[in-house]
Amino acid sequence: MTVRLAGVSVHPVKSTAVRAVERSEVEPWGLVDDRRWMVVDPTGECLTAREERRLLGITASTPTTDPGQEAPLRLSAKGLDPLDVAVPQGDPVAVTVHGRPLTGVVVDDGAGAWLRDAVGHDDLRLVHVHRPRPLNPRHSRPGDATAFADAYPVTLASAVSLRRLADWVAETALERGEEPASMPMARFRPNLVVDGDLEPFEEDRWSAVTVGATRFRVVKAVDRCVLTTVDPATLEKGHEPIRTLARHRKWEGATWFAMQLVPEVGDVRGLVSVGDGVTPER
Repeated sequence: MTVRLAGVSVHPVKSTAVRAVERSEVEPWGLVDDRRWMVVDPTGECLTAREERRLLGITASTPTTDPGQEAPLRLSAKGLDPLDVAVPQGDPVAVTVHGRPLTGVVVDDGAGAWLRDAVGHDDLRLVHVHRPRPLNPRHSRPGDATAFADAYPVTLASAVSLRRLADWVAETALERGEEPASMPMARFRPNLVVDGDLEPFEEDRWSAVTVGATRFRVVKAVDRCVLTTVDPATLEKGHEPIRTLARHRKWEGATWFAMQLVPEVGDVRGLVSVGDGVTPER
């Protein structure tokens, strides 16, 4: 079987635009620079593109996504001057990711003003992760953690499975006399995309996967939310892919696509690169 890593992506600020990279170092709590920053409301709860699609129009750059950039974070959006952001210093504050508690350090008010202009909300703050959050003990081991990801530190999707889903979406559209919605992988925001000699959705049965020399435990499938129904290019919202996933990939009251992973790395960071060989374990 020949399976390769076809794509690597990070999301420096949670729910902002996907950033494709050629390679990434891997820490125990995820890919370097992935979801290390987050926008929060006055209560400290994360604001995501589920609630505010305009976040997807923000591009967050780091030295990982843009080699040669000196600023730890640069925010860009149409019609606004870019904003360079330093890693904040100060006391941590309580924040939540969909109700799950952890701590972050608040960036100065300039970032809040920039975000207000970008997404039209007052009283927003940008925070940097202070300490990674422990994972759900049902699907993890002591010491496993993540930054501002919804649930687990790394997600993996199969391009083969996406092609099958796109066929299903086209069949649904034909039945309804509609134009099929486009199904770019960016709708699902995975960190790792694999392709090659695979059956659709065989990743459901993997227990672990090694990418290059870096091993990941596969802990569970990803239950998909309404964010997948937003076209990342136009920011328009539709019914797909949730409507079609509900016909083919629904159980336990949820729809499922892609897998959650935990890196098995210690003090020495792992490394994943586009083109790496991929070896699944069942």
